[in-house]
Amino acid sequence: MTISAISVQPEHAGDIAWLAAEAMVKEVKLTPKPGLVDRRNNGAHSDMNFMHFMASIRAVSPWFPRFYAQGVATAGLPASQTLRAIRPTGLACEQAMFKATGGINTHKGGIFSLGLLCAAAGRLAKNAIRLSQHSLCREIRAMCAGLVGNELSNPGQAKTQGEQIFQAFGLTGARGEAEKGFDTVRRYGLPQWENVLRAGGSEEEALLRMLLALIAANPDTNLVSRGGMRGLNYARRYATRLLKIRDLSGETLTKALRHMDNAFIQKNISPGGSADLLAVGWLLSHYPAS
Repeated sequence: MTISAISVQPEHAGDIAWLAAEAMVKEVKLTPKPGLVDRRNNGAHSDMNFMHFMASIRAVSPWFPRFYAQGVATAGLPASQTLRAIRPTGLACEQAMFKATGGINTHKGGIFSLGLLCAAAGRLAKNAIRLSQHSLCREIRAMCAGLVGNELSNPGQAKTQGEQIFQAFGLTGARGEAEKGFDTVRRYGLPQWENVLRAGGSEEEALLRMLLALIAANPDTNLVSRGGMRGLNYARRYATRLLKIRDLSGETLTKALRHMDNAFIQKNISPGGSADLLAVGWLLSHYPAS
């Protein structure tokens, strides 16, 4: 389950399901990642490791073609109906993940985001619309219109952590990113990726720089759940400071991220939401911008 060259482009619309699975592999193998599970350590997580993630990916991957197929099947309906149609598939996919990991949540956010991309691709392909970063994200905006208001803005006692964080701080998490068509990825993450590759850097370096850009820009609710707003602001300032370093590449980048990883572990914070967006960014990089 690997892609050997950066320049690989999907030849068929259905290839996005394979890219979604590969995006998960790319994300977990990327090392070093601050506070996150990778090949070096478990980050700030005491309950999960690299093998949990790989087992999860094996369990989750077969579901991505189903998201795509449901996008095809609902292409003639309003976009919001596709979101409703894929919810049972998303829940079943999550159960497959939990079974594979012994109840550990390794990829709930990734299933949501990448499943949406697969379903959006199915709708576009059925309607003979060329897949691009713009068309995919525009379709997801349509599919998720009103999602934050419908699921997070209801008054009363907050039942989920996402609802609690929204009520306390107004942060919308993965739902908000989807409703905005992954605007954070396109405005901040992908430009870093493109700049590094344009300068002759490696794919791994481009991914690490994209991750830093996402941590700096993303109001990551995973950081808030572990470290409150102080933890979020600390992480964003840290990433912003690193991005300002001249010639942040090679061993300089690796050493800086190892120090950042140690600092995040000490504070017990982990930018899991940004890791999910990294996978989204890698997938979108295989399509033209517009």
